[in-house]
Amino acid sequence: MALETSIPYKVFAGSKGQDIAQRICDHLGCSLGKLTISRFSDGEFSVAFDETVRGHSVYLVQSTCPTSDNLMELLLMIDAAKRASAYKVVAVTPYFGWARQDRKDKPRVSIGAKLVANMLQTAGADRVITVDLHADQIQGFFDIPVDHLYGANTLADHVASLGLQNLIIASPDVGGSKRAAAFAKKMQSITGQSLPMVICYKHRPEANQVSEIRVLGDVRGKDVVIVDDIADTAGTLCKAANVMMESGAHSVRAVVSHGVLSGDACRRIMLSDLTELVCTDTLPARDTLCPKVHVVSVATPIAETIRAIQEHRSISELNII
Repeated sequence: MALETSIPYKVFAGSKGQDIAQRICDHLGCSLGKLTISRFSDGEFSVAFDETVRGHSVYLVQSTCPTSDNLMELLLMIDAAKRASAYKVVAVTPYFGWARQDRKDKPRVSIGAKLVANMLQTAGADRVITVDLHADQIQGFFDIPVDHLYGANTLADHVASLGLQNLIIASPDVGGSKRAAAFAKKMQSITGQSLPMVICYKHRPEANQVSEIRVLGDVRGKDVVIVDDIADTAGTLCKAANVMMESGAHSVRAVVSHGVLSGDACRRIMLSDLTELVCTDTLPARDTLCPKVHVVSVATPIAETIRAIQEHRSISELNII
């Protein structure tokens, strides 16, 4: 059913947001807006809307994933909408890049997440909708409303549909235990059963490298579900899966919100003991490149958030896990 509201709205997508934006529009019962991205031979590009946005609430769907062109694309889209007299501009960034740079954890480093937040606001964004920030406190980097949605709702539905009898939830590191506990709570609300948890201890000498993983807990005979927010090189997930199978697990799956899958991630997943890796469609699908990767969509909760914003309704029920 098409959405009814006193303020008209339109949804547009950047280069990395086309697929999920179309699914969002299908759920809302509207057409995806048209825009043109013109590229020059030196790599520079410009953005132009091919239809009026004057007086409209404009939703711009684009994940700010590498390369930085995708972030620049979103910034230009926001600027173009503001200059075209849009009523409100909402940046829909299913994957908020640079979120792992959320604090100064060593001398002389940048806080990339804060910088990106500043750039989006300076460009003219009035609101941000995003999914599973790497750290919840990144919401505090913004001086505009941030609607923080959780992929766990969709991922838990998929795991529950598998009908696994001996489930146990695992966190790939100590820092992710809160996320894993929230996922276990969501699974309990679906299945009615309280699920045990284990935690992996890992030693990471530098970014994207894990030298050692130990499992804190008993996984013998269990169907393990590792919960994380990002699968980048997938090194941690694959090593954790191998260690758990060596420790007597019956099967090991991983569920992540953002399947970045850079470098040799797909090959690494195929050679690992992972039964499957389930991720959402916050980034362009990689399941065609890796048969073990299964993609579920978060277009519906994003669309329902847009609907609630347009109808001035609470969205708190969409954020509870």
